[in-house]
Order: sequence, then structure tokens, then C-alpha cells
Amino acid sequence: MASSPPRRVVFERLSDPVTPDDSGRSLPEAHRSVKVWETGDPKRSRWRQWLGFAGPGFLVSVGYMDPGNWGTDLAGGSQFGYALLWVILSSNLMAIFLQVLCARLGIVTGRDLAQSCRDYYAKPVAIALWLLCEVAIIACDLAEVVGSAVALNLLLGLPLLWGVVLTGLDVLLLLLLINRGFRKIEAVVIVLVATIGLCFAYTMVLAKPDWSAVALGAVTPVIPNTAALLIALGILGATVMPHNLYLHSSIVQTRAFGTGKRDVKAALTFNTIDTVLALGMAFFVNAAILILAAAVFWRNGMVVSELQEAHQLLRPALGGVAATAFALALLASGQSSTITGTLAGQIVMEGFLRIRVAPWLRRLVTRGLAIIPAVIVISATGGKDTVGLLVVSQVVLSMQLPFAIFPLIMVTSSRARMGEFANPAWVRVVGYTICTLIAGLNVYLVWETIGPIWVAVIAAAILGFAAYVRFFYTPPVEAAG
Repeated sequence: MASSPPRRVVFERLSDPVTPDDSGRSLPEAHRSVKVWETGDPKRSRWRQWLGFAGPGFLVSVGYMDPGNWGTDLAGGSQFGYALLWVILSSNLMAIFLQVLCARLGIVTGRDLAQSCRDYYAKPVAIALWLLCEVAIIACDLAEVVGSAVALNLLLGLPLLWGVVLTGLDVLLLLLLINRGFRKIEAVVIVLVATIGLCFAYTMVLAKPDWSAVALGAVTPVIPNTAALLIALGILGATVMPHNLYLHSSIVQTRAFGTGKRDVKAALTFNTIDTVLALGMAFFVNAAILILAAAVFWRNGMVVSELQEAHQLLRPALGGVAATAFALALLASGQSSTITGTLAGQIVMEGFLRIRVAPWLRRLVTRGLAIIPAVIVISATGGKDTVGLLVVSQVVLSMQLPFAIFPLIMVTSSRARMGEFANPAWVRVVGYTICTLIAGLNVYLVWETIGPIWVAVIAAAILGFAAYVRFFYTPPVEAAG
């Protein structure tokens, strides 16, 4: 009698206990699928060993140069010149610090941040963190979808609404790539990142910025006014992305490195190098966008409110090739970011809820959650003020950051989970300082934007929820047997 074919699972509720099989793995279809050189093999050069680990950092880096960054960087450069360049540098340093912690979490514990939060916190807190992360992913996807649609409009003359719908086809590309191996995804993303970098290197040469002003702006902390604070928070939200923290802790587990202490230490070192190099490229792109806006628009008294406007103004200022390079880089940015954003959505849902959804269905849902709001917004505004829309989406991301950073610092500081690789005291101090600073800036922004009454209401809701979990919530009793 012939055996029946394996059942194709579309939706599955995983059992709560963590087991060594697929139910406890992050991104199971790619888990430990990439073979690396034996990290302790003295016959292999360090360079060749590192190449096996290179890749996850670049997947994470595209989130730091997505269209949301374009909106905040263009707005900051065209309105305030080089003054906010220091915000990009500071945000990038914070990003490197946090992403290295995410990589350490995934490598040492074999759990991603979403799974760790579910293990660490009470169920209501885990659900709240999941919902907040989903809001962040939708905000990020909205920026990526709008950016890709604008790029298609600039390059091909495609109407924005059709461009938004067309971006949904990247789900098919992602499915094709991940079925052919995780390295294929990394290769495509690295090519897209290189395209963005080359396009901006070319435009920077033509723009001829004031390099002394660039250097001064990078090291002089100043916030000219409340409008600049909004943009600065947008830059922060666009640079340090909540869902990237969950993503990185998962994709470092695609490497099949050894489990010995020496192998783990080598994996930590190689992933740290990968992260620093990749986010260094992201800093170059972000800084280049702001510098370009300052050199071309701010210098001539022009404030950019739309990506299309930036493209049109670049043509007479720097020439048609520079304008085309701008649009091409925007398209590469949007497409690379949607790939990683969709992966992050799958990781977050599976990690927090332990619900395994077929990858094609999860990616369709993620795309829909981004495309539907984008269609509504573009229909309502006629595609106007795209930069303003992108800035607001990135401020929403910034407001979600403390709810990802605090858990990250707490989990990676736990000796019960991290053992000897738990955060030392100075890392805990730096991590909590970063989180407190971001939370404080967000409170100030909300205070200035919607007033103290709403701040009090939000604070009361958070405190009430915390009190409920602390004093009234009773964990369900596990069934015996």
C-alpha cells in the first residue's frame, strides 16, 4: 500500500512546551540550513570562516535604508541643512549596539527575541508586545510600499495605485528565493544594497556638499525647534527599527555552526563584524540622503514634501542621470526592505503566538496589511505629501522602540538564559540609557503634539495594564498528562 503524501499545513497551533523539533525553531524552513566553515578549524583562514557568517547583517541593514529613512532624511536635510546629521550618526551607533545584542541572543540561546519575550513575560504582556510589534511592521511596510510605488511612477510612469498593488508581487519573489536556499535571499539583498550605495555615491560626487559643514553637523548635537524634533524622532524610528531586532535574532540561526563554547564565541565575533560592516553601509546611505538634500535643496531654499518633487528638482540641479539614479535607488530600497519586513512578520507571529502559518499565507497577510492602508491613504490624498506620510510612519516606529529594547536588554542580561554570555554591567547601563532616552523623547513629542491630557491618559493605561498583570492576572494551570 502506497504511503500518503505529507499533509501541507496552512495553519497550526503549536503546543506550548518547547521541544527540540521544528516547533521550537525560529524560521524553521531556513533554520541551520547554511553550512559554514568549522569555526575552530585552524586550517581555514579567518577570512573564509567569516564569509560563511556574512549575510544576516546585510538583511538587517536594508531596514535602516528603507523609504521611510528617505522621507525623514530628505525632510531633515531640506529644512535644516546638515544640522541633524548627528542624529543619523547617533542612531546608527545605537543600532549597531542593539543589533549585536540581538545576534548574541539568537546565537547563544537558539531563541529569537519574540520567542524569548513569550518565555520571559506573562501571557498578557507577550500579547501586548506582539500587537505593538505588528503595528510597527505595518507602519514600516506602509513606508516601503509607498516608496516602491513612487519609484515605479518615476521610472515607468506607473500610477501610484497600480504601483502599490504591484509591490504585492514581491511575495512571489520571496517564496521563490527561500525555497532555493536562504543564501539566495542574502545574495539578492546584497546586490540591491550595493545598487543603492553606488547610486548615492554618484549623486554625492555631483552634489558637491560643504564637507566642513557635514563634519560639524555630524558632531554638534542641536535640535533647532519642535519641527526638527519630530524629524529627529522620525530619523531615530527609521534607523533603529523594532522589527529588525526580532529579525536579526532569528536569521543568525540560519548558520549551522558548532555548539561548543569555542564555536559559539567565534560565531559571536563573526556576526559582530558582519553587523558593523553592514550597518556602516546603512549609515553611508542615510547620511548621503540628508547631505544630498542639504546640498541641493536647503542650499537653494527649497523644502521637499514629496519624493516625486525631490526627483524633479534633482533633474535640473544635477542632471537626468542623477535623477534616474535617485529613483532606481528608491526602488531597490523599497524592494529589499519588503523582503526582510515580510520575514520579520512571520518570525514575530510564530515567536509570540506559537502559531505556525504557512509561509505563503503569512506573507500574503503581511502584504495586505501594508497595501490596504497605502491604497486608502493614496486615494484620499491623491499621492500628495509622500514625505510627510513617511515621516509620520517612522515616528510611529520610534514610539514602539522602547517596547522592543527593554525586553531585549532584560533577556540578554539574564544569566539563566545567556549563561556566561549575559550582558556585563556596562552593557546594561548603556542599553537602559538608550531606551530611557528614546522613551523620554517620545513622551516629550506626544506632549507637544497632542497635549498633557493625552499623555496622562496613555500613562494611566500603561500603569493600569501593568497593575493588572502584576496583581490580578493568574496564569492558567497547565493540564496534566
